[in-house]
Formats: sequence, C-alpha cells, structure tokens
Amino acid sequence: MDAPKLGGVHHVAYRCKDAKETVEFYHDVLGMDFQLAIAEDHVPSTGAYDPYMHIFLDAGNGNVLAFFELPEQPDMDRDHNTPQWVQHIAFKVATMDDLLNAKTRAEAHGLDVIGPTNHGIFRSIYFFDPNGHRLELACNTGTPEQMAELKRVAPEMLEEWSRTKKAPKHAAWLHEKIETESH
Repeated sequence: MDAPKLGGVHHVAYRCKDAKETVEFYHDVLGMDFQLAIAEDHVPSTGAYDPYMHIFLDAGNGNVLAFFELPEQPDMDRDHNTPQWVQHIAFKVATMDDLLNAKTRAEAHGLDVIGPTNHGIFRSIYFFDPNGHRLELACNTGTPEQMAELKRVAPEMLEEWSRTKKAPKHAAWLHEKIETESH
C-alpha cells in the first residue's frame, strides 16, 4: 500500500490559557489573522464531555496555528523533563530586516527577546507567548550549496548520533564551513 500523498500541514494545535488573550497576542505581536473558532461541549472524535474553544490563526502560506482553551481541565503546564528551549513554534520571515523589525515590535509589546542567534544557515529570535510557549522567528541565510551539503551528510550524522549519542564530527566541520562561507 502506498504512503499517503501529504499536501502540507493542515494545522498544528496547542493548548492556551485564554483564547481571547491568545488571539490578541498573535495578532498584535505577529500580525496573524484570526481565521475561525469552533466551540463544543463534547469532543467530536471521542464523544467525551470536555467543553472547549478551538481557535485558528493564519501563520502565512496556508499554514494554520491553532489553540484549545479547556476551562474544565486542570491548569496547563509544560513537560518539566524537557528543557524550555526544546519545544517551540518556529515561524519563517523573509529577510534579516523583517527579523530585526519583529524583534523591535516584540520588545515594544514588553517581551524579552533573545537574539538574533546565528545558526549558520539561519538567524533567529526567541520569546514566549502568554501561554508559556516558546516562539522562534527565523530568517534563512544558507546558500543552496550549503543546504545540499547538509542534506547529503544528514544520514551519516544521524547514524553516528544513533551509535554515540554525541554531536557527530560532521557537525563541527559543517558549522565551521558555513561560518567561513557566510563572511
């Protein structure tokens, strides 16, 4: 049987503390349009009673970011066994000017912003939404040749990582090479 032909991500859903506050934050800070809301008392897939508000925001290029407010569930929390920097939502911006303008806008809304951080093939900034979700805005800076080389060595890097659980030797070499080419 053939694998399904995927047409992209329909939406990604997270939990929020307050649907209205979340819509306002994503609109005011990131300019995302509020697309639609679905509210039910019963979960359609399970039939369980669990009132919710499900909101959908336009993240650009047909991508949708969604949230659930679940007022009758215990307060939301995070996975304390996973560092805060790991789980995040990353959005793409077109240029470094866009990235720097986004940083200025986020700071104007009182947010603490980290970055821009240089990742070799992209630069990014980081901050948190009102629900505690870490957000990243990233601007690609890698060349097609750099991206092709990263794709070429990816299987080797994964294999070495799988054996050793240490950063593969390719990682240092590639980072150094990309840094040299970026200057």
